[in-house]
Amino acid sequence: MWHKSQFVSHEAATECGPRLKPWGLIRERKSPAGAKALFSFALRSAIFLVASATAICLLAFWVSPAAAQKTATANLTADLPTGAMQAKATTACLECHEARIILQQRISKAAWTKEVDKMIKWGAVVDPADRDPLIDYLSTNFSPDKPPYEPQRTSGGKFAK
Repeated sequence: MWHKSQFVSHEAATECGPRLKPWGLIRERKSPAGAKALFSFALRSAIFLVASATAICLLAFWVSPAAAQKTATANLTADLPTGAMQAKATTACLECHEARIILQQRISKAAWTKEVDKMIKWGAVVDPADRDPLIDYLSTNFSPDKPPYEPQRTSGGKFAK
């Protein structure tokens, strides 16, 4: 940046000749118009390319999880066994867990009581009136005497026959 002390004062300039204009000196330090235009074009092109690539990436990541989320949301209650507390288990448990976390459990009523109490302490929203029926629902459907959980297999892959 130029400082005013670098310019000839008006009084000194009028004694020796025409007055010097500060913008004339500054103009000499700027790049030529062609280089400035080339730099401006390159900068605008780079910004456009970065913005386009970002938009494409965001669109790709936004579309695929949205479709998967719709499918997962539709199957939330279908995964849990039907019963009086299926909806409550869906809202209380599946808020944080996937259904298969619950489906694979094979624990006793005492263990379900400890789990439900622990989850309530950690923030699960369970009305006190719904606590015991929820424990009964979980211990009835996911007790040790039930057969082991068999996850759904996908077709295809390297082990497909």
